[in-house]
Amino acid sequence: MSQSLADSVPEKGVPWWRSLGPALITACVVLGPGSLLISSNVGADHGYQMLWLLVVTGILMFTYVSMSARIAVAGGATPCTLLAQQAGRPIAAIIGINLCLTCATFQFSNNIAFTAAAGALLPSIPSWLVLVVLNSIIILFLLTAKTIYKFLERLMKITVGVIVVCFVVNLVITKPDFWGIIKGLVPSIPEGVTLGVPKKIDGQIIDPMILFASLIGTTFSVAGAFYQGNLVREKGWGIKDYKRGIGDSLFGISILTGISAVIMITTATMVPGKPATDIGVLAKSLEPLLGNVAFIFFCIGLLAVSMNPFLINAMIGGSILADGLGKPAGLSSRWSRGFTIIVLIIGMVVAMLALKTGQKPINLIIFGQALTVLANPLMAVAILYLANNKAVMGNYKNSVLVNIFGFAGLLVVLLMALRVVVKIYLNLMS
Repeated sequence: MSQSLADSVPEKGVPWWRSLGPALITACVVLGPGSLLISSNVGADHGYQMLWLLVVTGILMFTYVSMSARIAVAGGATPCTLLAQQAGRPIAAIIGINLCLTCATFQFSNNIAFTAAAGALLPSIPSWLVLVVLNSIIILFLLTAKTIYKFLERLMKITVGVIVVCFVVNLVITKPDFWGIIKGLVPSIPEGVTLGVPKKIDGQIIDPMILFASLIGTTFSVAGAFYQGNLVREKGWGIKDYKRGIGDSLFGISILTGISAVIMITTATMVPGKPATDIGVLAKSLEPLLGNVAFIFFCIGLLAVSMNPFLINAMIGGSILADGLGKPAGLSSRWSRGFTIIVLIIGMVVAMLALKTGQKPINLIIFGQALTVLANPLMAVAILYLANNKAVMGNYKNSVLVNIFGFAGLLVVLLMALRVVVKIYLNLMS
């Protein structure tokens, strides 16, 4: 960590809302089109009955995000750097390479999602042109910007504000059932949902837990939590900002789960029994119900949601690879910028090919799933290891309560990884 960054630590007395930032960025990368689509489909299929699961996953996400923030401020370095010091550079490199490949593999879906959102609002513009212009603007920015983090933080605060306003306006218009929402916070298994591993029946993979797993996966992101430590260091926080880091984590994850809940409630109220295949279809299905003005608000919110992970996912991939390899990992370093541009180009090219052929890159998706099987448990273990390491944390080691939630999260991650292993096996079986 450079001295200039350490000197930028906020002074006491700064309003809490001005010091927010790292967890908002984390929330924005997790709160992507996939997250909103899953939340909307769960709402359409099961009404308010799964709201409790959002709360549970939000608690697990907060546990890991706050642990990562605490590690960074107490340890005085990023999680990858601390891992290299405590467990060896190879471990840090494995995490960095794996997470970068995962980001690159799934960047194409961010491209596809943005074109779907843009197509709902501006259907006359060709999808390929949208991708070329958007990626070119971002790459130009990466090549010319003097500093990146401050711009990114300000941008995320603006887009989060836009997202909250747009979706809350729609929630008010829908007039949901208040008591139904309260009942949805009580844990229960919706009718027709069963617990079990995926099976192949008549050539098709049937996953009875797909909604459960998808909702968990799009809210409880270990990768996003792991990167929180890097963002805290970018912010310049030190040990005197320990409580500030926890408060920032709580606020950011509350935004994440709150917006997902708003989407679930909105679709549960407006389009029960009508799940959507993509966010463009979701927007169009709500148009006649919301009216022209509300529909425009909804599409603007979708564009903001699509844009956030588009940019941040690539930056995570680039900077975490640099960090894992022991190179300067600040968002403004040439190593992070270069690796980020590579991730952007890969995502754009694959997305354009998918749009042209109309075929999803199945092998790439399977490869990405395989990476998550290794990466997610490894990152969860790494966070727990560092958060309980006396040499790193000193007197700020995990409490018993935090460890209970931490190991519960690890168990969830392991179970999700097992489910993915079964799906990969079934996909590869001919």
